Amino acid sequence: MENKMLKSLKIFGLSEYEANSYLALNYIISGNASEISQKASVPRSRIYDVLGSLHQKGFIEKGEGKPIEYRVIPPKEIFKKRKTKIIKELNESELELNRIYEDQLSKTPAPVWLIHGYEKIIKKELEIISRARRTLNIRLGFMFKDEGEELKEKINKMVKKGVEVNIMASPYCFVDNHQINILDELKQSYANVSKFSLPFAKMIVRDGREMIHIFTKFDKKKNVISSTAIGVWNQYEDIAKTYDERFMVQWSKKNRD
Repeated sequence: MENKMLKSLKIFGLSEYEANSYLALNYIISGNASEISQKASVPRSRIYDVLGSLHQKGFIEKGEGKPIEYRVIPPKEIFKKRKTKIIKELNESELELNRIYEDQLSKTPAPVWLIHGYEKIIKKELEIISRARRTLNIRLGFMFKDEGEELKEKINKMVKKGVEVNIMASPYCFVDNHQINILDELKQSYANVSKFSLPFAKMIVRDGREMIHIFTKFDKKKNVISSTAIGVWNQYEDIAKTYDERFMVQWSKKNRD
């Protein structure tokens, strides 16, 4: 358990000696340099520098007099303040990295990638969905087991951001001998959902710029075999736009009828 606590303290930017000293002070609440050095197993030759650094970083309080007494600042205060700071920095970094990634993605030669394994395919689906800015058009001829909740959660976030999400969905499918009621999975979705008769394939197109097709083998009983799934991630904008336009023709016709 102490190893986990020390690891957490190092995430806050403490050195090994600093983390050990702060942990030691939590056991004794207050003490002088000699006592803390002994409890933390930090060399006496280093302890004053370590305690000075902890005081400067706001982990401990420094008293007056001789010998100087040091008092621990409660972990609740330390963690609350630093967790807030770390989360803020992580969010800012994520936004900036995504901006850089998406900016460069649009400038690179548009490749076609094959993705094997349904877990990797689901991750790529969610990634593409999260990049949508205006529209998401989705065809669901089948759905992997346990995929529905993640898909719905991500779609709902995008709708809240103002993205128009249209979903053509088969009513149900069988995957690995397990029946999945696709329309039921999407009941709490904020997307526009319409029932279609679709082949055993999936397609997601975002903003008419990027898309993924997912294909899989199925047995004689029309049971999808998830282990055979292949995702074709396509960044050719002309191709994505063509599929997007075909989707909207079908969508408009069905909803007009």
